[in-house]
Amino acid sequence: MRKENMHQSVEVIYKKVEECPITNSQFSFFQMVYVISGNGFLHINGNAISYQTGNLMLLTPNDYHTFDIVNTTEFLLVKINSEYVKEYKSKSIDHIGCLLHYASHLSGWILKRKADEFLVKSISDSLIHVIENKDIYDEDLITHYVNALIVIAARNIAKIKPKGIKESADKRILEIINYIQTNIFFPQKLKASAIAEKFDISDTYLGSYFKNHCGETIQSFISNYKIRLIEHRLSFSDMRINEIVDEFGFSDESHLNKFFKKHRNISLTGYRRAKVLQNELT
Repeated sequence: MRKENMHQSVEVIYKKVEECPITNSQFSFFQMVYVISGNGFLHINGNAISYQTGNLMLLTPNDYHTFDIVNTTEFLLVKINSEYVKEYKSKSIDHIGCLLHYASHLSGWILKRKADEFLVKSISDSLIHVIENKDIYDEDLITHYVNALIVIAARNIAKIKPKGIKESADKRILEIINYIQTNIFFPQKLKASAIAEKFDISDTYLGSYFKNHCGETIQSFISNYKIRLIEHRLSFSDMRINEIVDEFGFSDESHLNKFFKKHRNISLTGYRRAKVLQNELT
């Protein structure tokens, strides 16, 4: 097992390979992998995922992975330091948060919007141009391109259907899910009555409608989504517990801790300590 670390905020690397030079590797950072050309398989955490030209994939810290190259492949590797993740802010959307939350639900390439394939290829070409033609302010320019790539990846990931949702799910259920995710920090807006009123359906029908399409109750979906976001703040940020309390609208730390322990059978501080220990051991 080889664990790779990085120190700069972001790093972009171009590679052309005929076989994977490193097998069974693990990172302490996030990495987006864009396939410029070629095809093969990505083996990640015991799963085999095929890749081809134009695919964009996401690897997260502590993922076990290796590439099986079928035909000579050109990769653009975009590495993102965990400290950059902690400091990344946006006025319009928590892009990094979106990437983190959906990372464990991904099953291959993440580009779902056909129009974004052109944008990602353009950004890839631009990054390669910067790498090959060194000049002043390169670091700033690379950071701007990487931020754009993060935004594009985030909005595509946001369109990936939750794991339990049926293929036949209609447009309204997807709108309800989007509403929940958008308002996850506002408890009043997540009450069944508020959601039902927003979408002009009865409280009773909302419950059966959501469970029929998603395979779980609406409150279970909200709780699981909230728990995942809290886990990522404990794992990948320096946020204090009281800051998480305020962000998610809990009344106090005791209420948040009770909620978290009910779903994960461990306290907030216990979970954070366990993650720190896990990272030290790996």
